[in-house]
Amino acid sequence: MDMTVLRRSRKKGEKFQNPVETKLGGLGMMLKLVPMYLRNKEERVPRVPIGPFRTDARVYQRTPQSGLRVTWFGHSSSLIEIDGLRVLVDPVWDERASPFSWAGPKRFFAPTIALDELPRIDVVLISHDHYDHLGRETIEGLAESEVAREALWVTSLGVGRLLREFGVEDSRITELDWTQFATVVGESGDELRITAVPARHFSGRSLFNRFETLWSSFVLEGKKHTVYFGADSGMWDGFEEIGQAYGPFDLTLLEVGAFNELWSSIHMGPGGAAKAFAAMGGSGLLMPIHWGLFDLALHAWRDPIERITELADAIGMRLWSPEPGAPLDVIEGQEYRSGWWKARRLVTEGRLASS
Repeated sequence: MDMTVLRRSRKKGEKFQNPVETKLGGLGMMLKLVPMYLRNKEERVPRVPIGPFRTDARVYQRTPQSGLRVTWFGHSSSLIEIDGLRVLVDPVWDERASPFSWAGPKRFFAPTIALDELPRIDVVLISHDHYDHLGRETIEGLAESEVAREALWVTSLGVGRLLREFGVEDSRITELDWTQFATVVGESGDELRITAVPARHFSGRSLFNRFETLWSSFVLEGKKHTVYFGADSGMWDGFEEIGQAYGPFDLTLLEVGAFNELWSSIHMGPGGAAKAFAAMGGSGLLMPIHWGLFDLALHAWRDPIERITELADAIGMRLWSPEPGAPLDVIEGQEYRSGWWKARRLVTEGRLASS
């Protein structure tokens, strides 16, 4: 197969480049956004507190019957149990997705389980260095925890420096360039291959260090199941080649939140997720991520899941959208739609009507 986009990352000077030309807004866009935020009337943060959600840790004592079980903790944080290994993906237990403890996007609900109550973790997978995907307090906690004591930390090029700064031992960190992979062997001898693949996004924890580390999506290949974790990405023509090279996928995790036309090149939104899923072959189930936990855009907090659900109904796309904190088996061909966010809408509307 003659691949044109599945290749190693490229740099201009010290800056990593996107796989296709991508314009990123700077100070000018920020100034344009200020009045938009001031005029915005959407329910970006739940008017009525949501949760609490609780993860029953006893479930992890049982092996997933299907061989694939996922616990979604909100936004992009998930525990993926795949063919005998456990992968903790972009864990953020921090109170805010921000460099500050007193300001910035705050969680809509508390973590559904304490870090030290998680089951033994084989891999901690970090897609890129943005605060809503890499939280300092979470990394520091995991680095000291018993549950991740022997875990391999897999991430994109350059992100290892932050992990080391936050307490992770250098010997436990594997950095991947696009198309590179790491093979992890579990306690029972089961193997999992984790491959970094290109994504259309950017990196940096301030306006002054953008593009200095790499950002990636990842393919998880076990002995029976294959999962695609899309992390953050705008829509681009590479999805078709990713599907051809690494699919079909049993479960495809794609972002649906934090979208706006002004930055559609780096956040695909629900419409882009539906197109990307179809481009990758449309097999298996689509799991919407990157929503439901932080206010990162102008849209209402429910808007991403409502839109992707409407699209799925219109085009016959199979969704897998669990309640936060619920460890659930992924069963081939079987949709799962919890609808937990609908109950919150009814509560909110009922309170507004009575006020």
